[in-house]
Order: sequence, then C-alpha cells, then structure tokens
Amino acid sequence: MAGLIDTHTHLSLRQFRRDREEVIARAIDGGVEAMVEVGVDVATSRKAVELAESHRHVRATVGVHPHDARELNGDVLDELGTLADNERTVAIGEIGLDYHRDLSPRPVQRRAFAQQIALAQTHGLPIVVHVRKAHREALEILAREACGIGGVLHCWSGDMAQARRALDLGFQLGVGGSITYDGRRLAEIVRRIPLTSIVLETDAPYLAPVPHRGERNEPAYVQYVASHLAQVLGIDVEEIAATTGRTARQIFGGLGPE
Repeated sequence: MAGLIDTHTHLSLRQFRRDREEVIARAIDGGVEAMVEVGVDVATSRKAVELAESHRHVRATVGVHPHDARELNGDVLDELGTLADNERTVAIGEIGLDYHRDLSPRPVQRRAFAQQIALAQTHGLPIVVHVRKAHREALEILAREACGIGGVLHCWSGDMAQARRALDLGFQLGVGGSITYDGRRLAEIVRRIPLTSIVLETDAPYLAPVPHRGERNEPAYVQYVASHLAQVLGIDVEEIAATTGRTARQIFGGLGPE
C-alpha cells in the first residue's frame, strides 16, 4: 500500500534503540511515504530534529508534553524556538493537557500549553495536541489562543460534539491503533466527519493496532489503521491512503522523500 503517512511517531525513544534503522526501513518498504517524529521534551525534540536531518522520509516536531509541563521555562522555550527554526521541523508538539494522569499541576499544564501555542504562532507552524480527559478546557484554549494555526488533535478520544468543535477551529483528528480495539464510538465519529478531516498515526511504540495489539508499535503498522478505517467507511484503502496523506501534507508541508 503506497502513499501512507504516519503523522505521529516516537522513534527516538529507547524502545527503538537497537533497531531504529530497521524499523524505518520496514516502514518505507511497506509503503509509508513519510513519518513525523514527535518530541515530548527538550531531549526528544533534539533527537527528533537529528533523526529528521539524517532520514529523508522523516520530519520533526518539537515541544514539551503536558506530563512534563512543569519543566517549561524561558530557557526551554528558547531552545524549542531554535529547534523550530530548523527546516526539518514541521510543527510544535506534542503539547496539550492531560487530566488523566495529572503528572504536572493543571494550571501549569494550561500555561505551558498556551506558551507553546504562542511559540507556534511566532514561527508560523501548526501544532500537535495531546488531550486526555480535558477536551473542554483544551478546546477553550485553542479557541482563544490558536486562531489560524491549525494542526492535529492526536489520538482523538473526545465525543462527537467536541470533534465538530475541533474541526470548526481548523484542526484535524489523528486516528491510530485504538480504532481497531472495538472502537465503536470513534468509528461512529469518523463516519460522521469528512475523510479530509482525518490523518493516520501510530503513536509508536504505543497503541499497536490489531493484529499487533500488546506488542511494540512501529510506523509500518499504520497500514492496519488504514485498512480498518477503510472497513469502517466502506471505501477502498487506497482512497484512505491518498486522502489522509493529502491532508497530512496540507498540515505539515514538505512531507515525503526529497
């Protein structure tokens, strides 16, 4: 299956330390045209840019995850800004709110989210947003702070009304392996929104799709997400790959090999 784009990977993490090159090669051999390597703190943001500089099929995002929001300070913002200027950086992220694990205080999460949206505005980049158990607050912040920048709400888990609000704000929804986990609510949402509002992702090494659930995820497995989405929507998987790939390129710009 050609033309697939995995819009959310974490290949810089230790789970890929021993075979990262083989994982990337498997993805390319399996028809994955581009991978977006997502930073979650300063260290992984640096690694994301390095990986993108050394692999023609990879692009980077830079940002601080809500779990680590307490670490965001002026020096960190300055370094993220420098990384954002790299030609291989296509977005600010993974940023947002996580009220499920609450690893940083909620006011700190909200402040870090707004500060990094401002960073995206300054650099003219879209954002990659993590939201868990905090959709109302996240959408309020996006409506107030993120006018016109757009991006992806990664691993969508909100309800239908929240999905429509996100689309109205100019964001697309990231769909990954969780749709293969008997995800009836998510399946109903994707049936009721335009296919052009969806991008594919793996969140590798997490959330491996069926038939690899429980294993380490990797970008090559985005094919299973595409195949399942095609079944849910009753259309050809080639149309899924082409349409979601086109949307990903519209969001992130220069994806794919050069």
